[in-house]
Amino acid sequence: MQFAQCPQIHGRVAFLPWVPIRLKCLTPKKPEFEPRTLGEHLKRCRLLRKLGQKEAARLLGVTSWTVFNWEKGRTGPPIESLPALLRFLGYDPFPQPTSLPERLLAKRRGMGWSIRKAAGQLGVDPGAWRDWERDGVILYRTHRKLVARLLGLPIEEVNQEMRARWNRLHKGTRLPE
Repeated sequence: MQFAQCPQIHGRVAFLPWVPIRLKCLTPKKPEFEPRTLGEHLKRCRLLRKLGQKEAARLLGVTSWTVFNWEKGRTGPPIESLPALLRFLGYDPFPQPTSLPERLLAKRRGMGWSIRKAAGQLGVDPGAWRDWERDGVILYRTHRKLVARLLGLPIEEVNQEMRARWNRLHKGTRLPE
């Protein structure tokens, strides 16, 4: 076997002593953890799909720094980003709503509406919607009908829950019609 002569080293071969080399690489993070926050749900889903933060950010319509901050819990996603995030996850990580205020919040999250936008959809004051989410009492029958239609619930179910809430808060008085 002949080696090509290199004019710079004048026919000599460089001597390299035997040196043990250890090749290192980052081990992929295991997605086998139980997520507790929305950012952890995002990270777990991203790792299961073998996506980097850049690819996930592109799919979500945000920057990779935004995904990084959500995953680390430094910031939370704004409500406008939640519909895309829920589509990315393929499930809703929030607890199943059981009460009317929780259903209103879940509807608002699913649609990506601010309180102002949600109230505008029903034609009510944003303060009223905020109160409905906070203490859950919808005083007026017309508002209860609008909420029932928005949530796809029978009006009688909404009226029953409102009567029960009112009675718990205001013992002995009747719910205004």
